[in-house]
Amino acid sequence: HDPVSTLVPIENATMEGRTVVQWDKDDIEALGLFKVDLLGLGALTHIDACLRTIERIHGRRWTMATIPSHDEPTFEMIRRADTVGVFQIESRAQMAMLPRLRPERFYDLVIEISIVRPGPISGGMVHPYLRRRRGEEPVEFPHESLRPVLERTCGVPLFQEQVMKLAVLAADYTPGEADQLRRDMAAWRRTGRIEKHRERLIGRMVAKGIEREFAERVFEQIRGFGEYGFPESHAASFALIAWATAWLKRHHPAVFACELLNAQPMGFYSPATIIEDARRHGVVVRPVDVNSSAWDCTLERLAEPPAGVPPRELTPDHRHAIRIGFRYVKGFRRALWPRIEAARRERPFASQEDFVRRTGLPRPMIERLAEAGAFEELGTSRRDALWAAPALVARAARPLPLAERGGQASFAALDLIETVRWDYETTGHSTRAHPVETLREALTAAGLPDAAAVRMLPAGARVRYAGAVICRQRPATAGGVTFLTMEDETGFVNVVAWARIWERFARLIKTHAFLGVTGRIESQQDVCHVIADQFWIPRLDRRLPRP
Repeated sequence: HDPVSTLVPIENATMEGRTVVQWDKDDIEALGLFKVDLLGLGALTHIDACLRTIERIHGRRWTMATIPSHDEPTFEMIRRADTVGVFQIESRAQMAMLPRLRPERFYDLVIEISIVRPGPISGGMVHPYLRRRRGEEPVEFPHESLRPVLERTCGVPLFQEQVMKLAVLAADYTPGEADQLRRDMAAWRRTGRIEKHRERLIGRMVAKGIEREFAERVFEQIRGFGEYGFPESHAASFALIAWATAWLKRHHPAVFACELLNAQPMGFYSPATIIEDARRHGVVVRPVDVNSSAWDCTLERLAEPPAGVPPRELTPDHRHAIRIGFRYVKGFRRALWPRIEAARRERPFASQEDFVRRTGLPRPMIERLAEAGAFEELGTSRRDALWAAPALVARAARPLPLAERGGQASFAALDLIETVRWDYETTGHSTRAHPVETLREALTAAGLPDAAAVRMLPAGARVRYAGAVICRQRPATAGGVTFLTMEDETGFVNVVAWARIWERFARLIKTHAFLGVTGRIESQQDVCHVIADQFWIPRLDRRLPRP
């Protein structure tokens, strides 16, 4: 009933207009004050932007409440782990789980989001759940009293609520003791309070006829939940957002990718990977252009949908191309965008000189746009535009005598690998080609397959592959194993490096964006990994553009 400032010390935050409570959250809890966590999700901004754009270009109004709750094409996409950019189920670990769990309904997504967590993993609950779900082992309950608690998850506890109910039913915890268990789960690594529950939980469960092995696994899962366990209600809320983003990706791929680029930074993947994924799904992506680009990425109407998109994958969205916005030109100041916008409202720019004269942009910005290829659709190549920039800026500032004007120059056109390299240096991505694609001829000559070919190899096959490294992960629950995601123009290759391999090649893996790997194919339930034996630097004639 009183302002918080009368109860706890408060200071101004670094961000203007915000304040920070000086006391730690655990101190707040010890004082009995009510604490609420408010989680801001960029995915909600992304969804909102998508729905607004769909209404504008397609005339169809959707909300999260009216998006179909079941859509088989979307579930089919999820089952094959085609989930780049999809909230919560886009990580390497989630992509590896999706073809194994094979979601068929909404509640399966609730489980999917919860199962790839330290709690279920450290508690040894993941593989039993998958085997039972696939019918490879019977669904059994450690005690009949636990059937109502565990029936929805095949007899395996996956959620915090289940752990608390299990303690009440199997270990005769009171509701108050169960709530204290929840608090101690969150604090065990710092205080060790969870250990006082070990004998009480295990002893009471054994006394009720529950196998000691199961009781000990439950306790280990409780410890894991302390690191990061999901309540079922939390997982269901996240699953709703995951479903909405998956549905948008499947039925509105151009809108989905365009607004995902505008929502950056967020998610698991870089803009370069998002663009490559969109292109693999038949979406046309166009580079930044002084006459067509806005500050954000936008959609442009196509006369015809692109060729090569399978009929079953074709959507109304494929009649639109993504136009990259000025926001992706590295070093370009947003404060200068209104100048371009105002000048363009009068009439389109006729030439680079017309652009320089009417916008009055400083020379570094003109040069940056020239390097990014923003004048190419005006008929001026990057090198020519870059060469002309100083004289054009000077001429716009004050008329120069003819003798002082820079002479005309014409430079050799950039080849594909140079073009992609300039793209990455100026915008962090390329709409023209994947960096590895520029080396495909040399890679093929060296006998190195692309990612699509690697995924088709049988289990046990030996393989040598080279690609761009887009992700490196060493989860605490993986016992020193490192997971890498490598990419080329045809998709991803997942690589597993055991601890001894990591120790041997760590410097190489950590410092090179373009790597070769030699290993063995491991394939199970449509999940393909390369188990690495060694890593190496591909020796090719052409240098890969640095991501």
